[in-house]
Amino acid sequence: MTDDSHRPPGTVRPSRFVPHLHWELLACGVSGHRLVGMDAKRLRGEDAILVRELDGLRWYRCLRCDSWVPLPPPESPAREVPPDRDEIELPLRGRALRDKIVLRAIAIDRAIHFVFFGVLSAALFLFASHEVRVRDLVYRIVNGIEGTSGNPSHRHQTGLLHSLLHVAELKSSTLYAVAAAAAAYGVLEGVEAVGLWLQRRWAEYLTFVATCVFLPYEIYELSRSVTPLKIVAFAINIAIAAYLLWAKRLFGVRGGAEADERERRRDLGWDALERTAPRAGAPTAAAPPAGA
Repeated sequence: MTDDSHRPPGTVRPSRFVPHLHWELLACGVSGHRLVGMDAKRLRGEDAILVRELDGLRWYRCLRCDSWVPLPPPESPAREVPPDRDEIELPLRGRALRDKIVLRAIAIDRAIHFVFFGVLSAALFLFASHEVRVRDLVYRIVNGIEGTSGNPSHRHQTGLLHSLLHVAELKSSTLYAVAAAAAAYGVLEGVEAVGLWLQRRWAEYLTFVATCVFLPYEIYELSRSVTPLKIVAFAINIAIAAYLLWAKRLFGVRGGAEADERERRRDLGWDALERTAPRAGAPTAAAPPAGA
């Protein structure tokens, strides 16, 4: 029986309700196909895994998504034959490609947090060091918006005005403590971002633990007031934690790191290309025309 999870992308009929996302097709749609041998004068038998000639056309196989692209032979070939295998750098496929895309998306999210908390920390430190002047400026801004005078009360204020007034009334020692906490959290987010971008295993554990630690606080905030921003942030963090635990097999889940690495290796290398290549003489499926 054929293992459908390792057949060429686009050849497996998706589940009716849970279609499978082919990361290879997504990557090729963004950056284009990875074709080799387009500048070769002639083909050899061992090149059939990469390029084949039929009825005056050459069918080039994308090394990432397995699409076969028909093109005419080159008019002015730059080399005699396609490159040997040791000259070709294979692109990521399968789970390795999925992990790179998802982990880097999480890394971007963490980098945004790093910038936000860095700016917040700097602002709070500046506020604490010029507390009297900044407090007076905040009061003038609020009074100007409300059309009142004197020391404004924020007992009935909500939103941005409430937040500004609340910060303005904090003691310098409290402001310094909050600024230090924001700076520490920003550094943590920055470390996560770098580690995830480089696809380090320790960063996956760090991100999972840090995300789960703050979930109770997010639930508490949602219990106080529900806003679209809070819901989106909570949903994103739940999705990140679930992906890291289940798909990346943290803490030994689903076989742990060994099973994860075994699945990644199965999708990579020349063995994977040979396993998913059509037999010699079999028709190939052409890639859809550009813009289709």
